[in-house]
Amino acid sequence: MRFYRETLGITDKSFTLLRDLIHEKTGIFYNNSAQEILIDKLSPRVLELGLNSFLDYYYFLKYDDNDGSELKVLFNIVTVNETYFFREVDQLKAFTEVILPNQASKHSEEKFTIWSAACSTGEEPLSIAMLLNENDWFSKLKIEIIGSDASNSALSHAINGVYKERAFRNCPDQLREKYFTFKNGIWQIDKEIHQKVRFTNVNLTNINEYKPFAKSRYIFCRNVFIYFSDEKVRQIINNFYELMPSDSYLFLGVSESLLKHKPPFRFVEVGNSFAYYKE
Repeated sequence: MRFYRETLGITDKSFTLLRDLIHEKTGIFYNNSAQEILIDKLSPRVLELGLNSFLDYYYFLKYDDNDGSELKVLFNIVTVNETYFFREVDQLKAFTEVILPNQASKHSEEKFTIWSAACSTGEEPLSIAMLLNENDWFSKLKIEIIGSDASNSALSHAINGVYKERAFRNCPDQLREKYFTFKNGIWQIDKEIHQKVRFTNVNLTNINEYKPFAKSRYIFCRNVFIYFSDEKVRQIINNFYELMPSDSYLFLGVSESLLKHKPPFRFVEVGNSFAYYKE
């Protein structure tokens, strides 16, 4: 860390400029106490580009990244891609075993679209696909599952569909044996289940990118807003509400709450979990 400071140097002003630009571009907010974390994440990239300071990187990102290629690199650097199969499983079960059965008859003629809005390396939407398959929903309804993320490196992992042991720390053994094949120290997802999910790149700070997906009846946007500023959270939540159809559900992580934002959604308890409901 000291090496980076001495080599590149960063003033409070340049940190604030860069921090605010990253917030604008990615939605992720670093407060003043997180300055060292941001330096640690960005320094190798700044040196790789042959730049002399973090201020140079700020100008490069703001004025010279005409094709958005550096923004994609930035997403790979600052996003947190920590997830695993069947994370917060009570909520997934509430969706597949309570909500979907209750709504199946009301909307039986439509396509049921499920959007995992920050799917990272793909464990969340694939977990949903496995639970839907276990309950035979793919044969009963027209279902579309979309997994999106702003990080191309995370999406590449999801598209390849291969996972290490750590991703299964909450996965029932019988489901791992049923839906994965073990080879050369890694687990490969079953092709048929993998094809149930369409993966794509989406930046949650850009409404033009996520607008088509926010029209889904079910949105899982879990463990994302903890990295966003309150301003960004309110903006995205209000946009979701405007775009989602009536009688739809938004799912957040168990450690996240919208109560201080006074969301237009209604907080509801479902099974052993919770969701946000649009009337």
